[in-house]
Amino acid sequence: MKIVSFDALRSLHLPDVQYIKPENMYAHLDDIRAADWVIFPEYWQLNALVHGLKKRIFPSLASYMVGHDKVEMTRTFMTIIPMNHPYTEIVANTPYEADRIWDIMPTPFVAKIPRSSMGNGVFLIDNPIQWREYLEKSSVIYAQEYLPIDRDLRVVWVGGKVVSGYWRLQADKGFYNNISQGGKVEVALIPKEALDLVHFVATSLGIDHGGFDIAMVGSVPYLIEFNRIFGNQGVKDLQQSVDANIIEYLENELPTDTIVDMIG
Repeated sequence: MKIVSFDALRSLHLPDVQYIKPENMYAHLDDIRAADWVIFPEYWQLNALVHGLKKRIFPSLASYMVGHDKVEMTRTFMTIIPMNHPYTEIVANTPYEADRIWDIMPTPFVAKIPRSSMGNGVFLIDNPIQWREYLEKSSVIYAQEYLPIDRDLRVVWVGGKVVSGYWRLQADKGFYNNISQGGKVEVALIPKEALDLVHFVATSLGIDHGGFDIAMVGSVPYLIEFNRIFGNQGVKDLQQSVDANIIEYLENELPTDTIVDMIG
């Protein structure tokens, strides 16, 4: 199986992978054409690889398109799992909409800047001053109901199955559960409701690589977001499990005639 990777870090421990710097793609078109898989391309490469060269990519095109920013992701979740996603308003940042959102959203509520990650660009809004400060930072208003939790779940999905899952406990400074923002990892039982929700969303949308963030309010799971590229810090041997499942998935997804050619 011939694999070309455009992400050295993500493919560091994968066997028999040729790494190419994304900016050097056009100097290696023959290598790319000969590859069975192209893995971890950057977003700007997708049209050339998928539509131009007709290559199989990993993560899937759906993983890129749905996960590209919070606005597109949220609109998708509001369509397929409206009862398992926090109430969210996404509107243009105009004075009218800013006043309207402030009037209808119970405080505290959460405001986000699209295309942010690792807990950056996420704000807890409790008063008009915080609201005005947020409005100065984002061209789009993304306002979401606040869920009464002190922890959430990260469920890691690779290929067609859950590889791992763990709880993220709230940081000492409060509000943030992201490990990068001071949240703490706790390995414990993952509720079946959360696993079933991840399975439904990932298989429905064709996502094959993602870290899904789930909030449990009682027995009800709420999918906050998923990250196509996710961190594995804080959980022993998680990266090894991810790597092993990536290779297994890529091998299983190859067409039969390709596998015969490899053996022959």
